[in-house]
Amino acid sequence: MADLEGHFDRTIARDQRIEPRDWMPDGYRATMVRQIAQHAHSEIIGMQPEGEWITRAPSLRRKAILLAKVQDEAGHGLYLYSAAETLGADRAELTDKLIEGRQKYSSIFNYPTLGYADVGVIGWLVDGAAICNQVPLCRSSYGPYARAMIRICKEESFHQRQGYELLLTMMKGTADQRAMVQDAVDRWWWPSLMMFGPPDDASPNTARSMAWKIKRHTNDELRQRFVDMTVPQAAVLGVTLPDPELRWNPERGHHDFGAIDWSELQRVISGDGPCNAERLARRRAAHEDGAWVREAAAAHARKAAARAAREPQEVAG
Repeated sequence: MADLEGHFDRTIARDQRIEPRDWMPDGYRATMVRQIAQHAHSEIIGMQPEGEWITRAPSLRRKAILLAKVQDEAGHGLYLYSAAETLGADRAELTDKLIEGRQKYSSIFNYPTLGYADVGVIGWLVDGAAICNQVPLCRSSYGPYARAMIRICKEESFHQRQGYELLLTMMKGTADQRAMVQDAVDRWWWPSLMMFGPPDDASPNTARSMAWKIKRHTNDELRQRFVDMTVPQAAVLGVTLPDPELRWNPERGHHDFGAIDWSELQRVISGDGPCNAERLARRRAAHEDGAWVREAAAAHARKAAARAAREPQEVAG
């Protein structure tokens, strides 16, 4: 056991990857399953807020863009569930834990999309925050997760550009369109900052995840990076970020920003957000409605396996 632990520690210290067949501490495995499952759940639940606007998008082009994005999110969820399975997790069990409320997904998806401008703001702010958080995960110490993140980050970057382009178009439109964008920014700014998790001194998992090189930056470091990235983009758009304390600090070389209402984050995580019940109810209904598809696929797989098993005997005969 000491040899195995030593090999694991040396692999982490050398910045090399832990692979599925490698020995790993139970805590490392549990942490990876929790993080990857939460990420996968977030991708699947995250299809809902924007999916509501596919049929209401104002043009065929905008419908196609939004449909493609929602399909991408489904693919991200599948990549991530596959990565979790390499750790011995069962995909069906993870889904059961989600719909029973025993596993979490990102708090951001418990807010409603009240107008079409929300689609653009989600692309700009929510996907922008996701990029800040996820690009370092391409160097995560667990191989399958890190490799899955490479493609996911490329697609998330494209989603961010799509959202920003939509907002630029709307800000060149009517006064009502500009007001829609500003209203959406006002509602999504603070929840986007909360996406990075609690402050470092209140985060129960950050220290261990950093030591194991699952994460490469703390929550507060990533949040600061996001703010610094977003402020000049907001200036180009011509929108005002809803924080009167937001200003450049030349001594720090970063933007200062106001206090985040962490009680709201805790409330949403605990299941009392605006759309918590709705999101889980729709996910549960979709899972139940799709039972016949899973049963049919399993039956087909059994028949194909039986047919393949018979063929060598038939050839030999």
